[in-house]
Amino acid sequence: MTLERDHAGTAAELRVPGTAYVDVDGGRMRIRRRGAGEPVLLLHGIGRSLEDWDEQLDRLAGRFDLVAVDLPGFGWSARTADRMTLGAMAASLPQVLAALGIDGPVHVVGNSLGGAVAMRLAADRPDLVHSLVLANSAGFGREVTIALRLLAIRPISGLLLKPSRRTAARAVRNLFPDPAVGTDERIELAYAVASQPQRAHTMLEIADELGTFRGIRPQWRQDLLEAVARHRIPTLALWGERDTVLPAAHLKAVTAVLPHAETHLLADAGYMPQVELPDVFAELVTAFLDRNPIA
Repeated sequence: MTLERDHAGTAAELRVPGTAYVDVDGGRMRIRRRGAGEPVLLLHGIGRSLEDWDEQLDRLAGRFDLVAVDLPGFGWSARTADRMTLGAMAASLPQVLAALGIDGPVHVVGNSLGGAVAMRLAADRPDLVHSLVLANSAGFGREVTIALRLLAIRPISGLLLKPSRRTAARAVRNLFPDPAVGTDERIELAYAVASQPQRAHTMLEIADELGTFRGIRPQWRQDLLEAVARHRIPTLALWGERDTVLPAAHLKAVTAVLPHAETHLLADAGYMPQVELPDVFAELVTAFLDRNPIA
């Protein structure tokens, strides 16, 4: 495994300082690293990219060694398996950490799909995951937005996944209850991410694994949550009350299946509280990690 570092004049997706590609077995993954301290791995949601953590990189880098990752097949990361699944995505992460010289336990923070990948990593490698922060995480209920359920229907899925600025604008505005958050810059980023050639294929495979037109499949959720619960890893679950993708009612299931978890409902946030309420999110995460130090 090798690390290709950012340099002047490189491609646009690498121009932000700390951004690089990591070569792992099976593909090349993009990361953004900032800060110093206990290591924290940051995982974005379905069809998104590591830029969803930029607000937290700005706020937490003074306390923690932050590594945000484009999950395989999303953002500018290559696919790392013949078929992208939760397990395949989780399996790539220890290799990323090793390439960066991080070989001990880490805190893992995941949003939406990233939360499910974080839990899969915790179930498969409990030695590597010291704590979990789950933000509007997939895995706690059946209900999910119609936009994702429609991916189970061909050829509708092909039309939905065809990139355009109009589609990107609609998607961004649906994600953020506050129109001020859905900026033109976010729309352009969403369009660029949607235009990556591997993205549609990965979206369809993950959507097929996780759900049907009726909603999120129960079996993988049950199996995963039972595996995570056995390890009793310190867990903080945060949910934006105005989430239109994964309803905030799922937060009740966190307490039911992970009774040791801390939970917070954020009244003024939707699907991505780390973006919409960045200061509140950073304060809650910092306090939680301080209560559960690695060393």
